[in-house]
Amino acid sequence: MKIAIVTDSTAYLTHEQYKQNNIYMLPLSVVVGNEVYREEVDITSEEFFEKVRTMENLPTSSQPTTGEIVTLFEQLAKDYDAVISVHLSSKISGTYQNVAGAASMVEGIKVFPYDSGISCMAQGYFALEGARMAKHGATVEEILNAFDEMQKTLRAYFMVDDLNHLVRGGRLSNGAAILGSMLKIKPILHFEDKEIVVFEKIRSSKKALKRIEGMLVEDSEKGYPIVATIIHANAEEEALKWKKHLEKTLPTVRFELSYFGPVIGTHLGEGALGMAWIEDRNRSHPY
Repeated sequence: MKIAIVTDSTAYLTHEQYKQNNIYMLPLSVVVGNEVYREEVDITSEEFFEKVRTMENLPTSSQPTTGEIVTLFEQLAKDYDAVISVHLSSKISGTYQNVAGAASMVEGIKVFPYDSGISCMAQGYFALEGARMAKHGATVEEILNAFDEMQKTLRAYFMVDDLNHLVRGGRLSNGAAILGSMLKIKPILHFEDKEIVVFEKIRSSKKALKRIEGMLVEDSEKGYPIVATIIHANAEEEALKWKKHLEKTLPTVRFELSYFGPVIGTHLGEGALGMAWIEDRNRSHPY
C-alpha cells in the first residue's frame, strides 16, 4: 500500500522537510484587516508580525475549506492508496473535524485523519515520523500505532508575553477567570487533553525558561535519545541564545529550531517562546 502523509501548515515544517520527506500541506489562513492570507503560502511569519504591529484589532484565523481538502485528496488518489492526515488539536481548531468530514467525500483512496492533540513542531514530529515509516514500507496500522507510542514521550511547554491574545481568541481554557491574577507572572502553558492550560505560574521569563529546561533534563536521564525543538514567535535571537546554552548543558540531546507562524502567532502574540521534545526515533528506531 502506498501511503501519503499530509499535515496542515501549523506544523511549521520547513520547505526542505516537506520536499525531502514528500509530505503534503493543507494551509490554514489568517485574516489581517480585509486581506486573507494562506500561511506558509501567501505570507511569511516575519511579514505577518510586521503587519500586526500596526493593527488595532487582532487578526483572526480560519481552517482549510472542505473544497480545498477534497481537491488535495482527489489529487493524491491518483498516486496513493491511503492518506494519513496529521492535524493540530481538535480543541483549538476545526481543521481535524473538517478533514474527517471531507474524507467520506473522496473515492479511490482511504483517508485516516489523526488529531495530534497539539500544534507546531510537536505536531510536525508525527508527520515526519509517518513519512519516514511510509517510505520504508510500514502499514497504516503500524504508523498509527507508532503515533500512539510517540504521545508517551511528547512534551511541549511555552510562555507568552501577553495572555490577552489567547483569552480574546478563546484558546486558553478558563482564560478570563485567571487573567487578572497573571499581570506580573509569566505562566508556563501546555496542552492538556488537547486544550491550552496554565501548567505553572512563574515570576519571570528567566525562571520560566529554567523550569522548562529542568523538565527536559529530567527526561534526558530516562535512558532514551531525545530530539528537542525550540520554537519562537519572531524572537529568533532569543531562541538561538537559549539553544546555544542548552546544547552546552545537554550534549546528548539533539536540538532544532522552529517558529510559531501566523495562525498560532495570532493567538500567542509576538515574542512567545517554547520548547517541544520527544524520543528521537531517528536514533532509537532506525530503518
